[in-house]
Formats: sequence, structure tokens, C-alpha cells
Amino acid sequence: MVSHAQTHRLESGGLIDRSAPLNFRFDGKTFAGFQGDTLASALIANGVKLVGRSFKYHRPRGILTSGSEEPNALVELRTGARREPNTKATTTELYDGLEAASQNRWPSLRHDLMAVNQLFSPIFVAGFYYKTFMWPAKFWEAIYEPAIRRAAGLGRAAGVADPDHYDKAWAHCDVLIAGSGPAGLAAALAAGRCGARVILCEEDFALGGRLLADGGTIDGMPAAEWISRTLAELAMLPDVRIMNRTTLFGVYDGGTYGAIERVNDHLPSPPEHQVRQRLWRIVAKRCVVAAGAIERPIVFAGNDTPGVMMASAMRTYVARYAATPAKRIALFTNNEDGWRTVETALGAGLQIVAVVDARPDVSAAHRALAAKAGFPVLNGSVAGVEGGKDGVRKISISLTSGARAEVEADGLAVSGGWNPAVGLTSYHRGRPKWQDDISAFVPDSAPPGMVAAGAANGAFGLGACMSQGFAAGAAAAQSAGHNGNAGTPPVADDEAFSLTPLWHVAGKGKAFVDYQHDLTASDIELAQREGFESVEHLKRYTTLGMATDQGKTSNVAGLAILAAVSGKSIPETGTTIYRPPYVPVAIGAFAGHHRDENFHATRLTPSHHWAAEQGAVFVDTGLWKRAQWYPRTGEKDWLESVTREVKAVRSGVGFCDVSTLGKIDVHGPDAGAFLDRVYINSFSNLAVGKARYGLMLREDGIVYDDGTTSRLAEDHYFLTTTTAKAGPVMQHLEFCRQVLFPQLDVQLTSVSDQWAQFSIAGPKTRELLREIVDPAEDLSNEAFPFMGAREVSLRGGIRARLFRISFSGEMAFEISVPARCGDALARNLMLAGKQFGVTPYGTEALGVMRIEKGHVAGPELNGTTTAADLGLGKMMSTKKDFIGRVMAGREALAAADRQVVVGIKPTDKKRRLRSGAHVIPKGEIPGSANDQGYVTSVCFSPTLDQWIGLALVERGRERIGEIVHADDPLRGEDYDVELCNPVFYDPDGGRQRG
Repeated sequence: MVSHAQTHRLESGGLIDRSAPLNFRFDGKTFAGFQGDTLASALIANGVKLVGRSFKYHRPRGILTSGSEEPNALVELRTGARREPNTKATTTELYDGLEAASQNRWPSLRHDLMAVNQLFSPIFVAGFYYKTFMWPAKFWEAIYEPAIRRAAGLGRAAGVADPDHYDKAWAHCDVLIAGSGPAGLAAALAAGRCGARVILCEEDFALGGRLLADGGTIDGMPAAEWISRTLAELAMLPDVRIMNRTTLFGVYDGGTYGAIERVNDHLPSPPEHQVRQRLWRIVAKRCVVAAGAIERPIVFAGNDTPGVMMASAMRTYVARYAATPAKRIALFTNNEDGWRTVETALGAGLQIVAVVDARPDVSAAHRALAAKAGFPVLNGSVAGVEGGKDGVRKISISLTSGARAEVEADGLAVSGGWNPAVGLTSYHRGRPKWQDDISAFVPDSAPPGMVAAGAANGAFGLGACMSQGFAAGAAAAQSAGHNGNAGTPPVADDEAFSLTPLWHVAGKGKAFVDYQHDLTASDIELAQREGFESVEHLKRYTTLGMATDQGKTSNVAGLAILAAVSGKSIPETGTTIYRPPYVPVAIGAFAGHHRDENFHATRLTPSHHWAAEQGAVFVDTGLWKRAQWYPRTGEKDWLESVTREVKAVRSGVGFCDVSTLGKIDVHGPDAGAFLDRVYINSFSNLAVGKARYGLMLREDGIVYDDGTTSRLAEDHYFLTTTTAKAGPVMQHLEFCRQVLFPQLDVQLTSVSDQWAQFSIAGPKTRELLREIVDPAEDLSNEAFPFMGAREVSLRGGIRARLFRISFSGEMAFEISVPARCGDALARNLMLAGKQFGVTPYGTEALGVMRIEKGHVAGPELNGTTTAADLGLGKMMSTKKDFIGRVMAGREALAAADRQVVVGIKPTDKKRRLRSGAHVIPKGEIPGSANDQGYVTSVCFSPTLDQWIGLALVERGRERIGEIVHADDPLRGEDYDVELCNPVFYDPDGGRQRG
């Protein structure tokens, strides 16, 4: 469906670019707008009044404001992977091809079946969920929680990965300014002239703040001309930076401020190599908050009807965007500023049908304006609005005299006064103070280095904004050490301002305080009757101010109603604690580039590029990318590839890059004594040229890490750690060296990145090694027995370290070469091993072979097991002391019923095992009372042609051969398994020693 008629667009005026037409879609219908529009202004120009549905009652809602305080006009912006829910139409810059959709409705915006919730409004009062879902208890998980979760939220997330990129950046300045209205521009002008480094942040895409809609005369010239000249001067100042589309959202310690820059949100998608948004950390010596003020609604029946709009917003759409929210307008105001909307509307040729002014006295000038334009001025208040999804139809008025009146209108402008934007000044537990003459909170105890100016400080006159902003900018620059000449401040007149406080008009029908959460005046009164008189309790019980607008339009009215029913003043009632962010910030912006592959640094093994050429599938192992398996043409899945690799190693020869293991050189005359104290077994008696498996304990007696240590010389040991503990073990050893045993003469050097290390395993390992090792090296079993270790020369003269150790259960060597030679070694192993059918294998095949051999690894070294639990208790020396020895002997750690490592295999050989399955005695009911352990590691064993695994089971070694039950509630599986010896393959070790 197409609609190009901008029926509510003025023929002239506004700051839009009529030479740049734009098309956009809302709820599947095509509309037209212009460059310079927001989505909200373009919808208004097209006569669209209904833009959304409320959260709880699904009442029809229209546009209320023109800024980031908007509670109603929340839309889903864009489609597909870039779909973004809860985007404010009032701050969304229009672009060609923009796609938006209303949310929280079904099946359509006009015909929302969920509006039936309005019939249950007597039930859906404040705190109804606390009262309703308490009984019966069993209904909570079965009915209540699923229903609440389905109803929660307003929009739909994309559901797929965000294709855009986000950035994070730092900036430093002397003076940071929030807002580019009259006070903000004046502050920037003064600080910049003084020579300070200035950053000015403005959330709008255009600079000028309220001047863009309200105009005025500054230094004898129209506001638009003054803005242009001021921006030109600021552009000439070398240390002034203006950042539009940027919102300060938080104040943090040390003069650090958070800001979100919407770099490319005004485009369908960011240009190539550009980010969508950028999160700034700005460090400033001083900050001037010139964020203006927010016009507040008055609470009355039907105040959420589409077509009821803030008076300042209505004149913004008319003056800035040349869009008319209504043709026949009524004004409800309690202050002088509301009459500006009347003047703006009349100037645009719109009809004013009535002004309802709650003040006892209306100025003669305004009465003269009314007489000239032919509309009545009624002293009283709006008691109700009749209308619906198509807008306002009739307005009911309670006159001060006690009489009633009605006027017909299609739009109602409301002005209940102005609230200074105290959010930023109230962080760091700052509390604003009440100012009677404007009936609003103003900044009091701002964070260090911050000052407010202009409307943000309660000064609503243009002249006062200019003078306060200029003075604040100059003072901030001087306190930051810049004493240049600020020059003459801009001059403007102050407009008259008077206000009679009015918060709530009693009447029939729902009177909304928090539009987004459907919170009514009666909800606040109910909460007070039920004892929730603290503003913090009120907030949480009623959800006042907890929506995406953070109560910008609702909090003060809610506090005033609470104060009235509590018999207190508003200052006595107080405010809630202010917390950042001031506006919603995408989580992606906080993450920046730290997501997906860039979440952390990536470490590549020395053979990575060669492995990639072989088509390896990689897995993240900490920071490392490790080859998981090497698929070959015709293999249908990973299991087929891994099975092939295991069989190739068992029958021939294969190699695997194990460079990720931690590697530490231990030097010094006391190196052996040092290792004796950190390992449970002895290393000082290890012969040169030999390697030994070792186990470390934590101080509490729990296993910390394992690995092999080789003695290369009398004072030189080379130890390896698990990949996961490479860094932590190095830290642990340094702590031991420097703090626990400083008297020992020993030095530690991490050489993990200096050596490329490969495991070569299989019956043909020696044949392959002889092709790459210098022929003078004797690799026979007699000269190089199991657990031997020494330096060797490779063909070509490269020195390498060779270790006769095996993790696979096969005859195997591990060979280390300088890391720069790792890629070449992998390629040469493939060339030299072609005649032997050499096969590269990945971590999956490595894991299969270690399970077949019964070797423990990370799943068993899980931070809860002891050496005895792992079947390694006999390694614990009784002839020396070592870290963890005493604590390992505690009664609980030596109890006979501890869970220990055993093998496990299904009674049905075709059954697949699953890690995490719980071990239950056969015939018992699964549950914590009968839980005797769990499966830690599983694999399909090509050697045994069935699934096997390792498990931690109570008294497991005493129960070898017992049939137990494996229960996997997560996957809904259960089956019988047999407890068995954890060494499934070559239990006597003959193959690895052969």
C-alpha cells in the first residue's frame, strides 16, 4: 500500500530540506518525508496518529513528545538481522528506505486483540503480579512463569547475529558540554575563546536545542542566524570539537563520562569499514550540563489518547518540521510557556479552539490574542478526553466556577511546566533540591567538576540561559587552567514565566502517570494505602519510572501524587536514586569490537596455516585455535573423520600439534629441590636425559595441574603444563619461588611461545623420525627408551628437543623445534611420512586415544579431585614435603566413599554415551539422594567399536564390573552402563614402551 500525500505538512517553513524527498515504510505502508525529518515528524506530516500500543492494557497510543523522553512512540526499526526494537520514533532520523513497524500488538496495530486486557484492568493494578501468582505454588513453573515470559517485552530482537560493528574510543578535554541549546553554545563559545580544549555533545542531528523550534532574538539577530555565526566561530577555534548525534549517558569516577555516538544510525546500513555506533569514554577536567528541561504532562482521564501531546512538542513539529499534529487544537496549561504553542499554531494558520489555563490570572496580552483569534480562554482544567485510535474528538473541562464545558478538537497540547534535566547532575548519589518558583527539582550536589547552566539549572528565560551558559563555560575553562579572553557574552531578553502547580485532575477514567508501563494515578494511591510510601518502594512496587524513558515524563508527577495522598510536601517525599545510562545504550556498543572472533586475542599454533590448507576444522581452546579434526572428501561427519585419524595412528603413524602446552624452563643449582616442593613426586633424583610425569596440588590438597618434566642437564629442567593452566602454573611457580622458597637458587622462564611441539605417535613413529632426524642420532629402544629426553640434530642442522612420551598409548615421541620452524616441520613430516601413510590428527582424535588409554585430563582435573581420586595416590611421596601434602590428608579428602575415576561403557554396545550423565544405582530413582557420580569424558572408540568413557563414581574401584544406571535429564536419556577399568587399551603398556 502506498501513500504519498503528506496531508499534515505545511506548504512552507520548517528546517526540513524539501529538495530532498525520502520514502519510508511504517507497518507495511509507504509514506513520504523530507531530509531533516524524524520518523515521528514524518508520520505526523502524513496524518498518522496511532503509532503503538501500551504495555499492559494495549491501549492505543500516539506521539507524546519530540525528544528522547518519548514513552509511547517505540517502534521496531529496520528488518532482518538489523531489526532493533524499542527505538524512539522521535529521535530516529529519517532516511530513504527506512523500514519501521509498530510493536506490542496482534494481529495489527489498529485491530489489537490483546486490547481485551482493558477489561481486566480492575485486576491489573499496581503489584498485581505479587498478589496474583502466589497460589497454588505448583502453577508457577507450569503456567504463571511461561505466560509472564511470553507477555514480557515490547519488541522483538533480530534473533540472529548483528552484522554491524561497534567501536569504543577515548577522548580527553578541559571542558565537556552536554547540550547545544542556547546555554550549551554560549558555554562552548566562552570556553573555546579562553583556549580550553572543548567537547560539545548533542544528541540531536541538528544543533541549537529549543532555539530550533522556539526561535528568539540574540544579539539583535534571529536565533537561526546567531546559531549559524556561533557554529562558524566554534569551527575556527582549534581545540573545540562538536559531536552531534552523541548523548552523554553516564558520569563515572575520576571525571570520566560515558557518551554514545550514533555514527551511522541515520543510514540504512553503515558504509563499508565503518561502525554503526561508537561508545566514548571522555575524561574531562570540568563539565557543563546544558541539557535543557523536559516539559511534564498533567495527569487527567484520557491523557494517553492519540492526539494528546506536550505543548512544546506540538510547536516543535509545527515550527521545525512544518508538520501539523492537529488542525483544531486546544491547549491545557498551568504556565506561561504553554501559550507559545498558541502563537506558533496561529502563525502557521492552524485553528485554536480553546485554551484551558489553570492559573487564576491570565495576562492581558494573551487575552487580547485570544480575542483577536476568536477562541475562548477557560479558567479550569481538563477533566477528560474522548477519542480513540483515530485521535481526540472531544475535551471535557472542569471550570474553576464549578461549571462544566466541552470543546471539540482533534488535538490537545498539554503543558504542566518544565523539569530541568537533572539526570547527569544527580549521578554519584547526587540529590536534586526543590525550587518552589518553578515547582521542579533543580541540581544541587552535582558530581565533582560539574555545573549546570540554563534550563538544566532552572533558568527558563533565553537571556538567563545565555548568561548562565557563558559564565559557566568561562569559569570551567579558567578552573582548568585557561585564562584567555572570553569576550562579550551574548545578550537576549527573558520571557515572562509564571506557573500554578497542577499535577492531577480527578475525573472518571484512567489517568496515566507512566505511559509506558500503564501506571495510573489510582495505582500510586493504592500503593500508598498498602504501605509503599518510600519513593524507592513505590518505584519497585508500581514500576514507576522503570521503562525505557526512565521516568523522564512521569517521575515528578508520580512523586507529587504520592506526596498528596501521604500528606507530605514533594521535597519531603524526595526522589529516587539516579543511575546511568541516561538513555538506552546498545549492549553491542559496550562490547565494541570485543565479540565473536574479536572477543579476545587469538593465538595461532605454529602449524596453523598449514593445518588450514589441509582443511582442518578449528576449535577455540582458551585463546588458541587448535585443529580439531581434518575432514577428507567423502566423509559425512566429524565422527567419521576422527575414527579414520585414530585408526591411522593405531596402525601406522600420525602427528598432532601440541604447541599449546605450557612450557617452562627451570634453571639453577636448586632446580630439583624446587620441583620436589611443588610436585607430589620427586624430581631431584631424575636422571639427566629422562622425563617423568608429575602432579601438582593446590594448598588445600586438590589437584592443580599435571604434565611431564624432563631433565636436560644437572641444573636444567623442562616442564610442561596443560594448555589451560599454562599461565596460572607459571604464576603459581613464581609465587612459590619468590614468596614461599626465596632461599632456593632457581630461575623460571616461560618458553611456551618459543617452541613448536608435535606429538608423533604410532607403530611407525621411529621410521618417520629417522627421515627427519640426523642419521647419527640413535633412536633405538635401547638408546632412546620410554621416558627418555634429549637434544638431537635434525637433517639440515637444526637443533631440536626429543621426548619419548606418549599420551595416546602408542609408541610416541614429542619433538620440539624453534617456533619459527614449526610450519616447516609440519610440512616436512607430511613429505617424509608419505611413504608410511602419515596422518595428521586433531584434538578430537587425541582425546579419543587418551580416553582409551585412561589418561585423565581437564574434565577429571576439575578442581574437586585429589591424587587418590585420579588413581595417582601412590605417586605422593612420603619422603619429602610438598605443597598440599598436609591438607590432602584431611579426613574428607581421604574418605573411602569419595568419587574416583573409573571406566564406563554401555551394556548395549550400540548406545551412545553422554558427558554429564549421572550415575545412579540400578533400580533406584534418579535424584540427588541416589546420585553417586557422573560421566566426565566420553568418546566413540574405533579400537573397541563402541562408546566408552571415564566417570567419577563413589567407591568406583571397588565396584568394577557392576552395572549401574546413567541418567541424563538434560537430554532425556537413561541407560545401563558397566563400571570397568579406566585403561581400555593396552593395559600393560607394551605398545608405548615398544
